[in-house]
Amino acid sequence: MKQLKEFTIPFVGLKVGKHHFDYKIEQAFFDHFEYEDFNSCDIKVDLLLEKKATLLELNFQVSGTVNVNCDVTNEPFDLPIANEFDLVIKFGEEYNDDHIDILIIPHGEYEINVQQYIYELVVLALPSKRIHPGVEDGTLDSEILDKLEELSPKLKDKKEDKEETDPRWNTLKKLLTDK
Repeated sequence: MKQLKEFTIPFVGLKVGKHHFDYKIEQAFFDHFEYEDFNSCDIKVDLLLEKKATLLELNFQVSGTVNVNCDVTNEPFDLPIANEFDLVIKFGEEYNDDHIDILIIPHGEYEINVQQYIYELVVLALPSKRIHPGVEDGTLDSEILDKLEELSPKLKDKKEDKEETDPRWNTLKKLLTDK
């Protein structure tokens, strides 16, 4: 996948210490990854890069909203998201990303691209089931909800169940409660 150059950080020219990077993520970013679960998005990424003598420490903080469709009613709504991730970048003989929060890059590298980490951080911030807030509190008026209510199985009253049972079983049920 082609790397977006605005997410490439040339760390060689940075002084030892903390450096702050801000990114505003919009729908075009997810179009680049061919991720189509969002209708739109407005996400802010705060990246704090701390350069040390032998390694780099990155702290990603993501917050904002994504417009997604409800899994129950298919109605679009704005879902607030927030997530955080720490990454340590070390230098070694060859590239190695076997560990979740440690990245080893070759000694000759002079820049790092963070677009994949931002993408994964946003996608993993989403809940597995996206339910419109109006469904949870009962304020959403939707034809789909009305149809689901109409088609849902109804619970029978306990009185009806007692009338349908054969009276011969009642004597046997007493045996379960007698000691």
